[in-house]
Amino acid sequence: MIHTARHFHDLLEPICLVTFFADECNEELAALGHGNYWDGYFASRAAPLGRVPAEVVHAAFYNFGDGEAARHIPSAWEKIPPEESVAARERGSAASVRRIVGDLADSPGLVRAADLTTKAATSAPVAGRVMYAGMRTLPIPADPVARLWHSATMLREHRGDGHIAALVGAGIGGIEAHVLSALEMGIHPPESHGRIHHLPKKRLNAVMDGLRERGVVDAEGRFTEAGRELKQRIEDLTDELAVPPYEALSPAEQDELVAVLEPITAKLVAAGSQ
Repeated sequence: MIHTARHFHDLLEPICLVTFFADECNEELAALGHGNYWDGYFASRAAPLGRVPAEVVHAAFYNFGDGEAARHIPSAWEKIPPEESVAARERGSAASVRRIVGDLADSPGLVRAADLTTKAATSAPVAGRVMYAGMRTLPIPADPVARLWHSATMLREHRGDGHIAALVGAGIGGIEAHVLSALEMGIHPPESHGRIHHLPKKRLNAVMDGLRERGVVDAEGRFTEAGRELKQRIEDLTDELAVPPYEALSPAEQDELVAVLEPITAKLVAAGSQ
């Protein structure tokens, strides 16, 4: 089942990526009055949690630098209710999926993909899954394209919560996690990774020094063998913790979901989900 969870992640992730890469979601959020991409991102992704303080959003998101959430929360909600932001995110994301997949948007296969993905996404325990639990409180869209995006995003947040648990268990902080990901992607120096390059140099130096002291990276800032093994253990545990939703599907339903998702995912991948 671990390999099954990883395979479904690979199939569903391109559906979720329209939220971050395509234009429609950002346009919907801008139309509400969000002044920039990150205002809209924090306001809409955190919205299912309710009007929580920035400290709670920082903890739930895990992998942003100190103070980054506070630059957007709660100010992004002062004039725009969280409910409006999360609805705009759904509208824009569904519009992107519909545009990219074309005729498949109205196909029986997409309807079936939406139904099976929703069955999986609404079947896992919420204990310890803060972002997933927040998404579970939202209504399931009636439109099949919106339902597919919504349920894929629920599963993404479920997996993300598990990944954070794996990182915490391994003693890897959010910024350190970006360093490990950068190295896995072949980015060197890892501090140049787009998710962290803007952080204060002093902060990045401290992160790298800490990883060196633990033997995770060498003097040049590259993976040691122990570092590679640590990263693999985190990914393996993430896959293991992502299994529960898919246990709600029979083996036949799992096979069917793979078959109906493959052509949808192929179009999204070809377009770079944008």
